[in-house]
Amino acid sequence: MKEIEKNLNGAGMRIGIVQSRFNEVICEGLLAACRAQLIQQGVRDADITLASVPGALEIPLLLQGMALSGKFDALIALGAVVRGDTYHFEIVANESARGVSEVQLHSGIPIANAILTTDNDGQAEERMNTKGAEAALVAIEMVNLLKALA
Repeated sequence: MKEIEKNLNGAGMRIGIVQSRFNEVICEGLLAACRAQLIQQGVRDADITLASVPGALEIPLLLQGMALSGKFDALIALGAVVRGDTYHFEIVANESARGVSEVQLHSGIPIANAILTTDNDGQAEERMNTKGAEAALVAIEMVNLLKALA
């Protein structure tokens, strides 16, 4: 059996990040962890492009624009949707995830989805560093997997 090895070398990759400004402290934590991990894996800071949007529902549209630009090897979605007292949480959580998945499948560009969906701010703060770093690793690994298939 032939097995494609896990490869987390990000050297030479161009990464686009779309970050929500809603729940700003959490999103900044996600970004800091993500950026640090990308650099640790060999992605040059100059090859990382960050764009911010008002909230999680706006993330997929900007991801689509970045994917269609041909300028990126992978994209990363960063955001935080914290449960409130209304049904709005479910709409934002579900529709942002659906939109990210659709862009990835239609464009063929890997997208690491680190839009946190939590019951409270504390849960989001506990997860932001881990999930931000994991998103960087997912993006790099997926680019390398697709290259290995080609």
